[in-house]
Amino acid sequence: MGQILIRNLDDSVIDALKRRAADHAISAEEEARRVLTFSVGLGREDAVRRLNAVRAELGPSRGPTSLELLREDRARDDNA
Repeated sequence: MGQILIRNLDDSVIDALKRRAADHAISAEEEARRVLTFSVGLGREDAVRRLNAVRAELGPSRGPTSLELLREDRARDDNA
């Protein structure tokens, strides 16, 4: 993971970030990470939207699901 150093932030921005962090019971650094991630479009909602677009492009899956395969393995183990 990379790091960045942001200089010359207004004190009011830092104070607001610290308040948000306290409201979420996380560190100011983690709050900054979350704010930056969301602001560049890498938040959870955007990721889900992109994944759904890929799923739509690929179409329905063929063959059994992983859940079905697990159930088959467990049934086989139970019968052994």
